[in-house]
Amino acid sequence: MKLIIAYIQPEKLNEVKQELLKEGIMKMSVTNSLGCGQQGGYKESYRGVETEVNLLQKMRIEIAINDEFVDKTTNAIIRGAKTGNIGDGKIFVLDLVNCIRIRTGENGSDAIG
Repeated sequence: MKLIIAYIQPEKLNEVKQELLKEGIMKMSVTNSLGCGQQGGYKESYRGVETEVNLLQKMRIEIAINDEFVDKTTNAIIRGAKTGNIGDGKIFVLDLVNCIRIRTGENGSDAIG
């Protein structure tokens, strides 16, 4: 079992969801996130006062999957999120020790579904 965590541009969320749906992956958690990477940030001016904004809006997607879905999932995220520009995002693939479905008490791969 794996936990996939992806950080993507907010405007790419719908495209990523559509690509995941094409692969039959529907279960995910999505949260708003702030962060910066290689692109750093930008400067903006408000009433003559210049400020540096170095935390940019991102979307964090978390998907718990069985091992056979890792490549399908990561490739779908890449297809939906890639623009070729700095700031497209990152994907982390982590080992998932256990998963428990609260309703039924199922453990492991059966609980992921």
